Amino acid sequence: MARVQLSELSAFAAVADTLSFTKAAAHIGCSLPTISQTIKGLEERLDVRLFNRTTRSVALTAAGERLLAEIQPALERVDQAIESINAFRDKPMGTLRLTVSRVFAMRGLGPLIRSFLAEYPDIHLELAVDDTNSDIVRNRFDAGIRAGHRVERDMKVIRVFDECSFVAVASPGYLAAHPTPMVPEDLQSHNCIRHRAPADETLQPWIFDNGGDHTEIAVEGALTVNDLDLALNAALDGIGVAYLVEPMIDQHLADGRLVRLLPGWSHTMPGLFLYHPSRRQPPMPLQVFLDFVKRWRSGATLDRITRASDVGGNELVAATSHRSSITIESNRR
Repeated sequence: MARVQLSELSAFAAVADTLSFTKAAAHIGCSLPTISQTIKGLEERLDVRLFNRTTRSVALTAAGERLLAEIQPALERVDQAIESINAFRDKPMGTLRLTVSRVFAMRGLGPLIRSFLAEYPDIHLELAVDDTNSDIVRNRFDAGIRAGHRVERDMKVIRVFDECSFVAVASPGYLAAHPTPMVPEDLQSHNCIRHRAPADETLQPWIFDNGGDHTEIAVEGALTVNDLDLALNAALDGIGVAYLVEPMIDQHLADGRLVRLLPGWSHTMPGLFLYHPSRRQPPMPLQVFLDFVKRWRSGATLDRITRASDVGGNELVAATSHRSSITIESNRR
């Protein structure tokens, strides 16, 4: 039997992890025909079928499951060996893969990424915008950034942004045709723009606190979306009342395009956290990013980032134009 190449085993592991030839090809940076031919050649060389394929699905055979279990530790040791060479370089280099929530990606990430890439120009950053709470280990991400209540318990976490609040807003045009709600219960007679979470397809509750009282309102409306930016745009267009997090609406409130309803009533949510697997030694690109975020939180780079920040939806675009070492992909249902 001819000697099996490491590249073939890496391709096999990528397909086995994603159960998709298309996703595996995108992950390792080759064409779909190339990875298909690689797997076909590996199966012929081993004289055993590793995957059961249909037009709609890919599944490991028993032989494929056995091979994956045997080679995963070896591939991880190879990755660790290559990663250990970073310690001998003057500047860290490599690829850092992060998954981030859409709201943070479009409104808070730009200044942080711009400064990080300026300090570590040899690190290639790959971002995946994802609100589905995907498994970062299975999908081969180094870390993720999401709200604290959505982070798995077995992850190590670092706070990136402090807690923020959800509030009810509407456009001046909508309020010109509808009575202004005075208490949360008044929202039940309004056309409310509801949000269905992509992660579990549940409707977001409208919760309000005013320091002493706590209430959850069952709202109704003609429009339900699965993206908060769609809810924001609908509110700006005067369709109805939206329930949105403050960083999304601050500039629109300041410019008069939206009006905050129910002053004093809001709901505070946990902050955003950077989380990563509890492995003993993170890869060098992740380690320097963790250290950078800690310094950023402590104020070492906060002033520079704050000055660079332009509240709105263009921060990430500005950051990506600063360097070519960033890749962005969107994973939305």
